[in-house]
Amino acid sequence: MPLKSQTCARTAVSSWAAPAASPSQFEELPRPMKRLADVKISTLDLVPVRHDKGPADSLRNSLNLAQHVEKLGYNRFWVAEHHNMDGIASSATSVLLAYLAGGTSTIRVGAGGIMLPNHAPLVVAEQFGTLASLYPGRIDLGLGRAPGSDQMTARALRRERSGSAEDFPDDVTEPMEYLGPRTPDQKVIAVPGSDTNVPIWLLGSSLFSAQLAGMRGLPYAFASHFAPRYMHEAIRVYRNHFQPSAVLDKPYVMLGVPLSAADTDEQAEYLATSVYQRILALMRGHSLMQRPPVVSMDGLWLPHEREAVASFLGLAMVGGPDKIRAKLDVLLEQTDADELIFTCDMYEHEDRLRSYEILAQVAHG
Repeated sequence: MPLKSQTCARTAVSSWAAPAASPSQFEELPRPMKRLADVKISTLDLVPVRHDKGPADSLRNSLNLAQHVEKLGYNRFWVAEHHNMDGIASSATSVLLAYLAGGTSTIRVGAGGIMLPNHAPLVVAEQFGTLASLYPGRIDLGLGRAPGSDQMTARALRRERSGSAEDFPDDVTEPMEYLGPRTPDQKVIAVPGSDTNVPIWLLGSSLFSAQLAGMRGLPYAFASHFAPRYMHEAIRVYRNHFQPSAVLDKPYVMLGVPLSAADTDEQAEYLATSVYQRILALMRGHSLMQRPPVVSMDGLWLPHEREAVASFLGLAMVGGPDKIRAKLDVLLEQTDADELIFTCDMYEHEDRLRSYEILAQVAHG
């Protein structure tokens, strides 16, 4: 689930659309409220790069974090595709996943996600078919339709084919076919890939992705860690368009959540200032290298920028254990999510490890 500035967020449903529905189809059906202990928790690592270190440190930290949350009982560990961003080291997503899967043993490892406009679907299927062959039963493939970069970088990624987000519905079908059972008349196959049945997720921050995921009967991951404004509407659209499939017999929603947990509320607020600086830099088009926390953000941002960062991080869980627990209870009451995937961009790696420890204690302790 790649980061993007609010100015380039796409919120309208594209020309691809489901058949018109009657109003009754959009009435939210009563759903039994889940308890926090019943909800799976996972990790989305943006593999942040500090201003005083390099990508190699970030990659090693990513593996260490994966091993750490595996011991804590987290369900899955995802990384996202980003390009031409100096503060994020997950550009070669499938290569990084091989490193992470090889250094862990039980946790699911996956892409959250692969941006299909940047890739040929066959190549994606071959890469993830290879991963699934090496680490059976542990690989996830999340697919997104945003390039995850600016137009110049997008062109550099895919010079010979002008990939478009409008091709996304068709592009989604291809890896599903390549990774599923081979049919007698299939002329192009993924080797490795065929019959690996790698679980495919649709990712997004708009109603388009929610609608498509529902119509295809696929699990849906909403990027509420940076686009919470449309979360509730996207969940409704997904659930009300859901068609049972060979993959799922009922909707499955995972929500992205920013996390800054510490032993006290005050410490958590202090550590979160590194995240605020990073989002502010993203909005200004500056370097995304991680910066150390500061006592106060006053003087670093303008009033309208403070509001924009607050909107971007509207779902953020910042606080000590009791505050985190209370916020999570409210989130589940409002969304009835099936799974929550947390991203934590603290400056010190040890603080990130502790943050995920606190979350695990709150959620399942």
